[in-house]
Amino acid sequence: MFDKLEDLLIRFDEIMGELGQPTVANNQERFRALMKEQSDLTPVVEAYKEYKKSRQDIEDSLAMLEEEADEEMREMLKEELNGAKKRVEGLEQELKVLLLPKDPNDDKNVIVEIRAGAGGDEAALFAAEIYRLYVHYAESQRWKVETMNVDEIGIGGMKEVNFMITGQGAYSRLKYESGVHRVQRVPETESGGRIHTSTISVAVMPEVDEDIDIVIEDKDVRVDVMRASGNGGQCVNTTDSAVRLTHYPTGIVVYSQTEKSQLQNKAKAYALLKAKLYDMEQQQRHDAEAELRRSQIGTGDRSEKIRTYNFPQGRVTDHRINLTLYKLDKVMNGDIQEIIDACIAADQAAKLTKMNENE
Repeated sequence: MFDKLEDLLIRFDEIMGELGQPTVANNQERFRALMKEQSDLTPVVEAYKEYKKSRQDIEDSLAMLEEEADEEMREMLKEELNGAKKRVEGLEQELKVLLLPKDPNDDKNVIVEIRAGAGGDEAALFAAEIYRLYVHYAESQRWKVETMNVDEIGIGGMKEVNFMITGQGAYSRLKYESGVHRVQRVPETESGGRIHTSTISVAVMPEVDEDIDIVIEDKDVRVDVMRASGNGGQCVNTTDSAVRLTHYPTGIVVYSQTEKSQLQNKAKAYALLKAKLYDMEQQQRHDAEAELRRSQIGTGDRSEKIRTYNFPQGRVTDHRINLTLYKLDKVMNGDIQEIIDACIAADQAAKLTKMNENE
């Protein structure tokens, strides 16, 4: 580990030296690549420098203890020694986490798909509420939300909704939301007051950049244009602006109708299709790596029941990490950071355990 850290320290100094050259700004692509690498390395380098300083503090305190005769000074040196030892232990753990292999998709924007599952209208109503939950969470992070397609029902529910969230590190946090979400409550339409259980599925997919090789052949896609359906603003229902793509090899069908322009809807539909194809490829790779699945939290089987929202008891339970919070109202308003942080911590702990087993 420390050989690797020394190599990273050397590389960081090389980057800083190159960034200091006046000519580097002339090549914007190279400049952006260096700035990105510098940004990625900075937390590791700072932690490692702090670690080395704390190790030096331990050596200095031990050397002074050997020479010091005054009891009061010796006590003070022992306190400093214990503090430095604790810092070293904490920094060793932090460095292990920082050196864990990074998901290459973590910095990307995401496309989220929410589908109503079992429970009819109640599932569609819950799907709309979970959509609003993510919109509120995105707003709290100052991320941008753009709806790509929505299939609404008359009472305010959504059978399906696709939307993009644009923001630094969106995938690194929202990837833990993929899976089946279950709601337990008395539906507004239920006169007998019985608690019903309904489900929705959430798929969080990284946006596919140009650097990812997802080729969609024209011959493999049927493009249909039509008038948008449902509630729309001026012009939405009067022109053939909605676009549906059917991908023959996989059977995937995507639809976009939120823009007035057919070209804009087509671009959104292709972005969604690319994300779905990339996600399918990732899932197949993931399924083939059973060992990886056992050491990951939240990016596994999309049919996995990950969370229950129990309204009568005001609680939310994440089943993957055995976390229960009694603040359902706040969670439904987008306050999910505590759950995401717990998922990240559990994921890192599982990966560290696996790394230690392989050492």
